[in-house]
Amino acid sequence: MFELKKLISTLLMPLPALLLIGFFGLFLIWFTQRKGFGSFFVFVSLLLIGLVSFQPISSSLLMGLERQHTRFLQPEEPVDYVMVLGHGHVVDDEIPPTSELSRVALMRLIEGIRIHFMYPTSQLILSGYDGGYEVSHARMLARVAMAMGVNKNNILLLETAKDTWEEAFQAASVVGDSNLVLVTSASHMPRALYEFKSAGLDPIPAPTNYMAQKEIQQPWIKYSPRAQYLEQFERFWHERLGQLWQRLRDKVALQEAVLQADPVTSPESAMPTPETDIEGIAPAN
Repeated sequence: MFELKKLISTLLMPLPALLLIGFFGLFLIWFTQRKGFGSFFVFVSLLLIGLVSFQPISSSLLMGLERQHTRFLQPEEPVDYVMVLGHGHVVDDEIPPTSELSRVALMRLIEGIRIHFMYPTSQLILSGYDGGYEVSHARMLARVAMAMGVNKNNILLLETAKDTWEEAFQAASVVGDSNLVLVTSASHMPRALYEFKSAGLDPIPAPTNYMAQKEIQQPWIKYSPRAQYLEQFERFWHERLGQLWQRLRDKVALQEAVLQADPVTSPESAMPTPETDIEGIAPAN
């Protein structure tokens, strides 16, 4: 079910969907007599790719999602847990650990570490499954966190959570009634809060990885199609599809959380334990 959901959502992303429309138009032009109809599909494909790569359109749409919650402001009450939601990684021994994490994952982790250092007694929860690699995403996050000075005894790993719904319900079994700061991308925060509140939690939002900006002064950057603006529209579209899926899922069937007896692991439970864990950098003690 998870793989099918990911496949369908990938095909519904702007670039794959618009390319399919364009190729369908080319098929009509090359192999049928409906050349005018095919030309229309090619035109629509190119036009929409151009529009969603245009900053005034893509950034304005994404900002509506990203600015729903302000940046993390230090609350007066103590923080017990700081949870960083996973995103993606690769395993490549020829590059540094920070490059093995996706850009989004690294930005989320840095914000989580920053907040964790504000509350030295807090526990840093890192989540994410292996994604087909031999090392889970949560463990990859932990390696970088320890290299940046986080004590491994303050790290908890959720290594089997595949999506935000699973992350929320696994976190609920760990956090209970304690105070939790939730770190994720600003565009993903509304959807993440929906899942965590469904799991019975009321986390303090700590959005990061803001992508959309309106104060762009250079006209050659603002008014020319760019891949970064296509990425912004893709992020907006991805989150809107995710919100639609949440509503459909909750209407069709009320899912019950299927939790492990103890979903939490620790960084040292499956990591190498020599003097240097990460590229010659000794873990914090």
